[in-house]
Amino acid sequence: VQLQASGGGLVQAGDSLRLSCTAPERTFGIYSMGWFRQAPGKEREFVGVRSYRSGRIWFADSVKGRFTISRDNARNTVYLEMSSLKPEDTALYYCAASPYYSFSDLSSRGKYDFWGQGTLVTVSS
Repeated sequence: VQLQASGGGLVQAGDSLRLSCTAPERTFGIYSMGWFRQAPGKEREFVGVRSYRSGRIWFADSVKGRFTISRDNARNTVYLEMSSLKPEDTALYYCAASPYYSFSDLSSRGKYDFWGQGTLVTVSS
């Protein structure tokens, strides 16, 4: 499964940005689509995910209420919509696909089989 992430850029604190992740057809029916990020010098961390089985969406506490996940099945694309961005949101953002569907698995990067190449988000203060 090849994933293509895009949409990163340089924004100011308080701005909004939408990241896109395009996947092959039928991916959304068998894989949960998640987002992770990695800031310089830090480990890759969970941001949010949509379970393919239940449709439930979970977010890390650090982004809850500011980020949302949506998808366009016709375009085979899942979006990470980010608002009220903060400098601490600066990171390389990755989309990933997992065959798991429960939060206990989906919050762990080890449960993802496929990864996009990452797109850089820089938030200036």
